[in-house]
Amino acid sequence: MTEYDYWKIFPRMPKKVTIGDITIRDGFQHEEKFISTAAKIFYLEELIFAGCRDIEVTNLGNPYLMPQFKDAEILFEHLRSDDFKNRCERKGIKYEDICLTAITIREGAVDRSIELKKRGMGPDRILMMVSTEEQHHFANSGTTLPEYWEEAQRCIKKSTDAGIKMCGTVSTIWGSPIGGATDMKDAVEFSKRWLEIGAHDIEHADHDGSASAPDVYRYFSMILDELPDTSLHIAHFHETKRVASASVLAALQAGITKFEATMGGLGGQPANFLDDCPTKGTGEYYYEDPRYVGLVTLEDTLVQIDEMGISHGYDVDRILWLGKKMEKTIGRRLRSDAVINGRTLKEGHVQFARPGLAKRKEKLNESPGQKFPREWSRHAILPEKYRAGS
Repeated sequence: MTEYDYWKIFPRMPKKVTIGDITIRDGFQHEEKFISTAAKIFYLEELIFAGCRDIEVTNLGNPYLMPQFKDAEILFEHLRSDDFKNRCERKGIKYEDICLTAITIREGAVDRSIELKKRGMGPDRILMMVSTEEQHHFANSGTTLPEYWEEAQRCIKKSTDAGIKMCGTVSTIWGSPIGGATDMKDAVEFSKRWLEIGAHDIEHADHDGSASAPDVYRYFSMILDELPDTSLHIAHFHETKRVASASVLAALQAGITKFEATMGGLGGQPANFLDDCPTKGTGEYYYEDPRYVGLVTLEDTLVQIDEMGISHGYDVDRILWLGKKMEKTIGRRLRSDAVINGRTLKEGHVQFARPGLAKRKEKLNESPGQKFPREWSRHAILPEKYRAGS
C-alpha cells in the first residue's frame, strides 16, 4: 500500500522551523528610492512583535556604494535602546532571544561592526559571502576567491574575539548569472571551509533563482549527509521564475529547518540608482525587468508552512496585515499572493452561499449532509477495468 504519512515519506522533514526576515537589508537594497529611517524602524519593530527573532537590520558597508544604508547606526541605536527593550518586555518578548544581523561583505565593514559593539549598539551576528563561481564573487567583492578566504579568516577571528557571530554565505550553488552552470559539490566543500575557519552558521544561497526543486533536495541532502547539524544551515532562495515555493518545499523535505525571506518578495542586486541620483551599487543589473527580481516572500512562505502544520512562531495574520502596509511604503503591488487572497479558511466563506439549499433538500426528502441518492450503495463499486491491480 502507498504510504500517505508525509513525515514517514520524508523522515528528515521538520515539525518546527525558523524563518528569518531580511526585508530591511536585502529587500530594501534593490529599491531605487530611499526608504525613510522611520519606516525602517517601524518594520523592524513590527516584524519582531509579529514573531521574528532572526532579523537583518542593515548593511555596514560603505554608504557611498549603497546609500540606502546611510542610517545604519541609527537603526542599531534604536534597537539597542532601553525604550525598545522595555516595549519588548511589555509584549512578553525575551529581548535576548532576538538576533540582530548586519551584512559586512568586506573587512572594513567587519571593523565597523566591532566598533559599534564596543559602543554597546553593535550586531549579534554579521555575514560575509563567497560565490563558488569566481566571476560572480569578483563582481560582489572585488577580490579573488583565495584572497577573500584569507580576509574572511582574519575577520572571523577578530569578530569572534569581539563577541560577534559570523555567518558564512555560499552563493551560486545552483548556477551563476555570470558564469552559468556550477557544480553543487563545490558548494559542499565551500560550506566545510567556512566551518573550518570558524564560521557560526552557513547561508546556502540561490541568488538568482537558478534552483530547481530536485536539485535543491539533492543539494541539501548532500549537505546534511556531510554536516548533519541542522542549526548550521539556512536556505536562501530568490524568486525569478515563480518556482521558489517548490524550492522551499524541497528543502523542507531534505530536512532544512532555517529559512530566510522578505516581505512582498523584495530584494535583489544592490540598486545603482537612488531617488534622482545614480549610485555605484555592484554595477549593471543582471535582469532588465525588475518584476522578476527578488526573494521568496515572507507572507506566502509563512502561509505555506503554516498550512502544512509546521510550527514557526509568527502571528501570520499580523504579517499579512503588515504586508499590505509594505505595499503602501514601496508604492506598488508586491509579489505576495497571500497578502491579497489571505489564508485558506477551513470554515469557508459563508457569505457567498446561495440561499435556499436547506429548503430544497427538505423538499426532496434529503437528509442534511446527504451526498448521494439513498438507493445507491454506501461505497462506489468500480467497473473491473478501473480497479487497482486489474
